[in-house]
Amino acid sequence: MPSWAGRYTDRHGSEEMVLESDGRESIRTTIRGVPFEGDTMDTLGALAGDPPVDAMFTFLDGDLCACLLEWELTMPVEFEGHGERLATVHCALRLGNPKVSGGLDEEHLTVTLRLDGRDYRTTHPTYDFEDGLEEIALALPPGTRLKACISCAWSDYFPVGHGMMTGLACFRDAKDAYRRCDGKRGPNGIFAIWPQRTEFVQETWLCDQFEPRTGNPGYRGDFPARRRL
Repeated sequence: MPSWAGRYTDRHGSEEMVLESDGRESIRTTIRGVPFEGDTMDTLGALAGDPPVDAMFTFLDGDLCACLLEWELTMPVEFEGHGERLATVHCALRLGNPKVSGGLDEEHLTVTLRLDGRDYRTTHPTYDFEDGLEEIALALPPGTRLKACISCAWSDYFPVGHGMMTGLACFRDAKDAYRRCDGKRGPNGIFAIWPQRTEFVQETWLCDQFEPRTGNPGYRGDFPARRRL
């Protein structure tokens, strides 16, 4: 599987790590000799259950927390009439401590896209890649577009919400049905065609059937929502 270079940091120290992902719903890594796997970066759990006490980790419902996870990946950026160039995307996910009442006391994602010597960064921590990448897409120069699943013509979210990542549904095998999608409900609504989705993908993934998202398609509409192109 493709890999990302990363770093794990908590109150016990910091170390480099390598993350492997299929671009869909599988992420794997090894930290302090302990293998972890999860559907998203905020649901990494030890493969063999809780690791040894001397490994010094903190968990909430089996998921790693009380740490900072950082990783880098690459993403093509299209320049209208001038081809595309490869950008570097740096991601930093801070997972807080478990609360007595449940959940974490904080969970913040910061995304930075580095292109042609300039950084395009989220101005404040966000919860998910949809919001983070949209803010970056809006900050790019006019005529510039992210080339990834988040900006593809065949991707959409379920109306009741989604997680930090990997909740983006791909409809590449149901393109005709998705072209007719005109909102939330009705015979051509996203609820009706949802069972026809091909799979779930990560927002930063890319396949050979990518087409630019234009013309307010599907349920979620254009990307970014306040396009300046």
